[in-house]
Amino acid sequence: MNAHETRILAQSTRRTGGRFTHAPRQWLAAVVLALCGVAAFALAPGTTLPTPPTSTVVRALPLPMLAPLDTGAAPRFRHEGRILRGDTVGNVLARLGVDDPAALAFLRTDPAARPLYQLRPGRSLRVETDGDGLLHELRFLTGAGEMLTIARSSERLSASSAPAPVELHWSFAAGEIRSSLFAAADAAGLPDAVTLQLADVFAADIDFFKDLQRGDRFSVVYEMRYIDGEAAGAGRIVAAEFDNRGKTHRAFLFRDADGSENYYTADGSAMRRAFLRSPMEFSRVTSGFSNARFHPILQTWRAHRGVDYAAPTGTPVRATGNGKVVFAGRQDGYGNVVILEHQGVYSTVYAHLSRIGGGVRSGARVTQGEVVGYVGQTGWATGPHLHYEFRVAGVQRDPLTLAALPGGDPLPASRRSAFAARIEPAIERLALAHRFAGASFATLD
Repeated sequence: MNAHETRILAQSTRRTGGRFTHAPRQWLAAVVLALCGVAAFALAPGTTLPTPPTSTVVRALPLPMLAPLDTGAAPRFRHEGRILRGDTVGNVLARLGVDDPAALAFLRTDPAARPLYQLRPGRSLRVETDGDGLLHELRFLTGAGEMLTIARSSERLSASSAPAPVELHWSFAAGEIRSSLFAAADAAGLPDAVTLQLADVFAADIDFFKDLQRGDRFSVVYEMRYIDGEAAGAGRIVAAEFDNRGKTHRAFLFRDADGSENYYTADGSAMRRAFLRSPMEFSRVTSGFSNARFHPILQTWRAHRGVDYAAPTGTPVRATGNGKVVFAGRQDGYGNVVILEHQGVYSTVYAHLSRIGGGVRSGARVTQGEVVGYVGQTGWATGPHLHYEFRVAGVQRDPLTLAALPGGDPLPASRRSAFAARIEPAIERLALAHRFAGASFATLD
């Protein structure tokens, strides 16, 4: 800032009683400093602003399909608007330029048009009119995922509904753990549904309550569903990377021709192990595996051959592996308990349940991640929690430290080349997300 500029600022005028007078210089200087803060010092003579780091990313984007202009037809106008609280069909259409009493009468009387009257604030409505406001087309996405279309043909209106076409685009984001996974995911703009998937994808390798620490980082590429250009919710994680305690874990989704889908590492090893590390997505260990623990009810020292997870009553408890139910009912100190038998010599126990999951009974088959019951306080329990046991050949083992767990089936060799080709774009997006951690992106892939 040169002397001339400083003098102009100091002699700025203000209007008082219909005429302009000079503002006090001290008052004006204080205002300038208050508004500009440290920026005033950054402009001192002889100083330069630091150049922010820049990075150029070049991506090829598909061009839209162009249709020839029909110069012989009367001009049409397309309008789109959001439904506001308290709106009626009439005032929404009026706001969008529709001036067509016959169309309003049709919308009130035709049964097929009734979903239009479920006006939820925030939903989008699209119309096409001519220059006089005559309605030619109306499109509205209903709450059931149907696209309601009102169309004019030969001066007559008709209503039809069909499943709305869904487009899948890739979005990606990255974040760093400061306090919790959900807080970091929120800061990165990651939908909650994707955050839960992230915890599930790495559940065999990371205990998301016990293992997380400040500085852990994640990058995620995931699908976003779009209907008629409107975001309609998140889909599946396509690829994910999680740096936990100095170790990097990576997972990639592979959809086979038969419709099956699983997550694998870059070399084709299965991400989903035969057993999950924890029977609940997010919980807190209150009592670990021990040879001597003071029992709060029996008031004696005895071995605690399992792990207790504190959680509110009703929290879902999931099977940590595929298996068969060998017991589902009540057992003395266990209270309501489910016991599963897995491949070979393995079995798991889920005790103190408030209730047992629907369809979980002796002889039934359950799959990994299926809900077998809900946290409770039945049996010998002083508060709501899950008592979980992992047994090998009938002997309880500590599931938090047991390393030699069986792995899942790797990707067949015949599918490795197809897998490598499909994950290549996802690897590129992961690298980009990691590079620009803290920002969120969307692509048209």
